[in-house]
Amino acid sequence: MDITRGAALRRGVRLEVATIAWMLVEAVIALAAGIAAHSVLLTAFGADSVIELLSGIVLYVRLSAESAGTSRDVERLEATTTRVSAVLLVLLCAYVVLSSVAGIVLRITPSDSIAGVAVSAVAIVAMPLLARAKRRVNQVIGSPSLRADIAETISCAYLAAVTLAGLAVSMLTGWWWIQFIAALALLIWIVPEAHEALEHRRDNGSITGGKA
Repeated sequence: MDITRGAALRRGVRLEVATIAWMLVEAVIALAAGIAAHSVLLTAFGADSVIELLSGIVLYVRLSAESAGTSRDVERLEATTTRVSAVLLVLLCAYVVLSSVAGIVLRITPSDSIAGVAVSAVAIVAMPLLARAKRRVNQVIGSPSLRADIAETISCAYLAAVTLAGLAVSMLTGWWWIQFIAALALLIWIVPEAHEALEHRRDNGSITGGKA
């Protein structure tokens, strides 16, 4: 059992390293392409990448600590990571709402962006695979903060699909607003995940307070 958990932790660390590396590239490309194309959704996609990058860094610290055998600090790190992940998910909800509403109100029609299309296409394929690998690891570790991180990874794939599909539909039909409506649909899934992460944050806070 210890060997299985140890292997899962080491794999989790490698997955978070991959997450950090990709999200850094994705954030830079998406933000730059979004600004250049005046695309609110593509810029928001880049913001999602930044949130995922921060989450990956936090999870890397948490998993590395336990993998290295510093078990006395794992519970504290788990609580801290859960709190950070909860905040990141709330921020994720906020930027989706703000960017989508702003796009509709301001009638912003994004221009074509080859770089944006490319990075979104890669994310559509890579993120579900990464989320699946993280989920397998978490079946052994059982970390609520990693569960929140998985939610952010899946949301990244969703937004990548929205970015591509929304841009394609708006270009073909002239429905410039369709990608913003699709982005708002993300809240149907991400809000419950954010609520669950906040519940874990509250529970961890109660446990920590009780032990103090």
